[in-house]
Amino acid sequence: MTMERRTLLKRLGTAGVAAMLAGCVGVQSQGDQTAQSGGESSTAGGSGESAGTAKAWYALPDTELPARKSAIKQFNQNSAHTVEGADISDMQKKTTSAIPAGQGPQTFEWAHDLAGDYMERGFIVDQGDKLNVSLDEFTDAAAEAAQYDGNVVGLPHTAETVALLYNKELVDEAPQTVADMKAVMEEHHDPSNNKYGLGMPFADPYFLSAWAHAFGGYYFDHTKEEQLGVAKPETVKGVQFAVDNFVPYMPNDPTYEPQASAFAEGNAAFAINGPWYLSTLNEKGVDYGIAKLPKPEGGDPSPFTGITLWYFSKKMGEGGPSAAAARAFAEWYVTNEELLLKNAEETGNIPVLKSLAESGDLPENVQGFAEAVQQGYPMPAHPKMNKVWDPVKAALTKGFNGKDVPKAMETAAEEIRGNWE
Repeated sequence: MTMERRTLLKRLGTAGVAAMLAGCVGVQSQGDQTAQSGGESSTAGGSGESAGTAKAWYALPDTELPARKSAIKQFNQNSAHTVEGADISDMQKKTTSAIPAGQGPQTFEWAHDLAGDYMERGFIVDQGDKLNVSLDEFTDAAAEAAQYDGNVVGLPHTAETVALLYNKELVDEAPQTVADMKAVMEEHHDPSNNKYGLGMPFADPYFLSAWAHAFGGYYFDHTKEEQLGVAKPETVKGVQFAVDNFVPYMPNDPTYEPQASAFAEGNAAFAINGPWYLSTLNEKGVDYGIAKLPKPEGGDPSPFTGITLWYFSKKMGEGGPSAAAARAFAEWYVTNEELLLKNAEETGNIPVLKSLAESGDLPENVQGFAEAVQQGYPMPAHPKMNKVWDPVKAALTKGFNGKDVPKAMETAAEEIRGNWE
C-alpha cells in the first residue's frame, strides 16, 4: 500500500468532543468487568481503577500531524489512560520488525488489507470479547473488514476509494459515461501548454482497479477456483480500455506525483484520486467537484475500496492496563460522531459509523466518494494479495508506455505464481 492511498485525519472537531470522550472512555468493557476478579482493568476515571499507557502508531503527512496530536491530547485530558502517539514513516516495515521483537505499539492505523498477512504472522490479535463497541454500529463492509477468519482484529473508522474529480472552472458537470468524459478531455488536452485532460496514477494497481474490474476481470479473488485473474481476458480488456481511453490525455509520467500535480495546479480537467487528495486541493484553492466514476460502454467501473482500522497489535494480547488504554482510545475514536463528521468535512473521509454513513447529512464531496464506494470492490485481505501488487504495477507501467498489454499482464501472472510457490 502506498501512502497516497491512505485515508488521513485532518482536523478534530471541538464543541462537545470532551463531553463525548469522557462518556465513552469511562465505560468498562466486558474484559474490564471480568478483570475486577484479578485480570486487567481498562477504565477511565473510576475511583481505584487501574489506568494504562498505550502506544498508537500512524502514518500522516506533516500537514495532518497537528490534528492527530490534538485528538490524542483531548483523549488524554479526559481519560485516566494515556496514549502516546507516534508518526511512522514506513508503517509496514516498522511494524513487521518491532512487533515480533515484543516492541512497537498496542494499536496502529492502516487499511484493512493487512489483516490476513498480519493475523497469520501473529502480529495482530482478536479482541472481540473485550470490546464495549459492537460491530453492528458500523456499515456491513466496515464490520467485515474489521474481522479476519472470525477474529476482530481492529475497529474501523473510515472508508476510502477513488472517484472522479472535475475542475469546475473547466467542466460544467460530471460526465456519466467515459464517452462524455473523452469529449471534455479532448477539448482541454494541450500538453505543449502543460494542459491535460486527466491526471490519474496509472502505474498503481489500486487506481487502475476500477477499469481492471469493469468488464468482469479481477487481479485476485481467493473465493474463485482460478484465484489469480491478472491475465484473464476480462482483466486484460479493462486495462487495455484504460490505455486506449485515458493515457492519450494524461501527463507522460504514470507515477503519483506528476499525475496528482496536473489537477492540483489547475492544469487538468479531471482527476481520479481519493479523499487523501482533498487537503492538497483545498490548499491550492482548486474549485472541484466529486462524482462516481463514469461508465464505459458495456461495463461498470468497480474500484478497490479500503477500510481504515485501528488494529490490535500482538502487544494487546498480553493484556493489562496498556491493552485497556488502547481499546479505550480506539473505541472513543471510532464512535465519536463529531470528530468523524469534521474529518468528512475537511478531508472527504467517508464515515463507516452507521449513524453518520446512513444519515444523509454528509458533505457534498463526501457523497461523491460514498457513491464511488458503493461502486467498489473490497481489497482482498488474503496474504497472497501481497505478491500481486508489484508485478501488476510493472505490467501497467509497460502498458502506459505503449508495450503489449496482454503480454505484460501474462508476464505479471507468471511472476506472481512463481512468488506464491
